[in-house]
Amino acid sequence: MLLVVSSPSGGGKGTLIRRVLKTVPDLGYSVSYTTREPREGEINGRDYFFVSLDVFKAMESEGEFLEWAPVHGHFYGTSCSQVERDLSEGRDIILEIDVQGAESVRSIAPSSVTVFILPPSFEVLRERLIARGTEDLEDLALRLRNARAEVEHYSEFSYVIINDDADRAAAQLASIIYAERARRERQERAAIGVLATFS
Repeated sequence: MLLVVSSPSGGGKGTLIRRVLKTVPDLGYSVSYTTREPREGEINGRDYFFVSLDVFKAMESEGEFLEWAPVHGHFYGTSCSQVERDLSEGRDIILEIDVQGAESVRSIAPSSVTVFILPPSFEVLRERLIARGTEDLEDLALRLRNARAEVEHYSEFSYVIINDDADRAAAQLASIIYAERARRERQERAAIGVLATFS
């Protein structure tokens, strides 16, 4: 299963995903590529693959991305080969991507499960971005402008979680994953095997 989690910058998607990765078994995380500089504490290969614009463009022209988009003045993309490898090994994969990327994934993989994380309010989002302390005033203003446009797309997602309490929101995200894993379509092969024992 391909699980897409999106939110405006500062909405808490990264925090929720990290929590769920610790508690939900057989769940992989697709590390995105980006042309932006690492923030303090970010590690190349864990948080993102940080690459130059030239490397990113070469990867894009060679068809190496499942999806890619310009976001907040930088490029972000998801590796096709990484996602294919993880899915073939039987893991469900979480993609932490923006609204544009989610739209691209939905068009390529319509059975993907999409989750939009909403902050409890615009003011809380602004406070979170300021507290994070990683954006200058110009970048902060850009992210807040983009957030107003991004939240308008929440209804295009399968699920919406309002992230006003991180524990509850992470539990909701985990519940979505477990519920989607139990869908008949995803259990068809296993069910056929079980039913064969009744013959």
